[in-house]
Amino acid sequence: MWFVEALRHTPALAVFLTIGLGFWLGKLKFKGIALGTVTAVLIVGVLVGQLDINVGGPLKSVSFLLFLFCIGYSVGPQFFKSLKGEGLKEVMFALVVCVLILGAALGVSYWFGLNPGQAAGMMAGASTASPVVGAAEDTINSLSGDPEKIKDMVAAIPVCYAMTYVFGTLGAVWLLGYVGPAMMGGLDKVKAMTRELEKTLSPVDPGSDPASFNACRPIAFRAFEAVGTWMDSPRKVSEIEQKFESQGKRITIERIKRTGNGDIIDNITHDTEIYKGDIVALAGRREMIVGQHEWFGYETAGVDILSFPVEDVDVTVMKKFQEITVHELMEKQFMEGVDIKKITRNDVALNPLGGTTVKPGDIVELVGSKKYLNRAAKEIGYADPRTLSTDFVFIGIGILLGGLLGALAIKIGAVSVSLGASGGALVAGLIMGWLRAKRPVYGAIPKASLWVFNNLGLNMYIAVIGIASGPSFISAFSEVGPKIFVAGLIVTLVPLFLAILIGHKLFKFHPAVTLGCCAGARKTTAGLGAVQERLGSSVPALGYTITYAVSNTVLIIFGIVLVLLTA
Repeated sequence: MWFVEALRHTPALAVFLTIGLGFWLGKLKFKGIALGTVTAVLIVGVLVGQLDINVGGPLKSVSFLLFLFCIGYSVGPQFFKSLKGEGLKEVMFALVVCVLILGAALGVSYWFGLNPGQAAGMMAGASTASPVVGAAEDTINSLSGDPEKIKDMVAAIPVCYAMTYVFGTLGAVWLLGYVGPAMMGGLDKVKAMTRELEKTLSPVDPGSDPASFNACRPIAFRAFEAVGTWMDSPRKVSEIEQKFESQGKRITIERIKRTGNGDIIDNITHDTEIYKGDIVALAGRREMIVGQHEWFGYETAGVDILSFPVEDVDVTVMKKFQEITVHELMEKQFMEGVDIKKITRNDVALNPLGGTTVKPGDIVELVGSKKYLNRAAKEIGYADPRTLSTDFVFIGIGILLGGLLGALAIKIGAVSVSLGASGGALVAGLIMGWLRAKRPVYGAIPKASLWVFNNLGLNMYIAVIGIASGPSFISAFSEVGPKIFVAGLIVTLVPLFLAILIGHKLFKFHPAVTLGCCAGARKTTAGLGAVQERLGSSVPALGYTITYAVSNTVLIIFGIVLVLLTA
């Protein structure tokens, strides 16, 4: 058949066919549950692999190393920040959960007599830790022994992964969304406690659609005509701003349009005078500007005076701002002309209310004209310049250094142990992502690029595995039989059930945060979504970010450990 011959002649086409169909299949939902892109790509890859297509070359390794580096880059800042302060408690919890997963996987591997490939594939699927697949393959290939047996063990990884991943997802959704709240006093009680906690969180989330935005923009720029009776005599800018402040409104004057000649003044100082009839551009939080200010004047269209560029910039808060409130921060002289649009902590948006505490590591989004923003950003921390360009020098050198690090091996008895290229790439990503957060002047990878690298890197790797293992998949499937499914069921349910108890009883997290921590430590985004849907709140995400960062790193290492312990 011409189509099959074309795929055999150009194997890259088979890879893209697998990725395209896999992404489409992975998004299809049945009763709100989707198969997921990774599992769908693997299944499609196995089917395409039945056509006996030889996908050779370094494509698999290149895509997986890119994925691991970018994963490390994404979670690096949270990973290292969590190793001290309040995040340490969540780090310890994530480590406990990872140990439970490794212990359960090791126990059932000995019980069912699984070889390293079967054990690693089962653990990767049952804990929905897809990167374990690649790390385990690298480790198995480095083992000494019969090449045929090693080849069979490698071939067993995707089979066992595919058999356990679906229940690994569904089991986590069921336990976290339904059993978890019941274990902590019932759904109604957990909902009530969550509503109390979420009062400090941002009430409106525009969602993940980049084309959508919040219709209620928190920072407003409005034009007023200074015709109030209080303006019968000229007033200095400082007088007017102090007058607003005495009414509990922090408003700054950005520009002035003279009533006589129509000149627009940009370079305003505290001593600049405003005369009756001048048009003034005011800036501040919407709730402070909106309303009547009869003593000053009345709002006007002010198209010309409001036609000036403003910027917003994300600033990472430095250590010197220990437990400073938004009110205290806004009182600082360097905050003149700048407003706080949003505060983000652990990927959760907080309301920038006066009493909200700003902590080191928080991301504060500032809005204002460039001259004011630059001054404020330098005092608060490090501004992250927004760019559409990806620093490929940073990525290339980072993966190279990580691979060289992974090549270093130490002898433990007769066994040579190393991180391997995959583990090295992950560690390099963690370190370089952390350095980028500390000094965001190099190493820029825009979020859109990061999404592509993460998803394309992992799924291209999975597609190649599926196509390569296609011819032997059926025989391997019949060999492992139902024991892998039972083993995966145990590794999915037991650690997660214990994690909920430990988080609630021992670590004493808030119930919603407990469920978020469990979802992060188990790397289950679907589980987090189920919890947030059941509670009707985004609060569980507070516990997700740090535990996800830790577990995403530790489970890859534990995948290597599992292979070595079962070898």
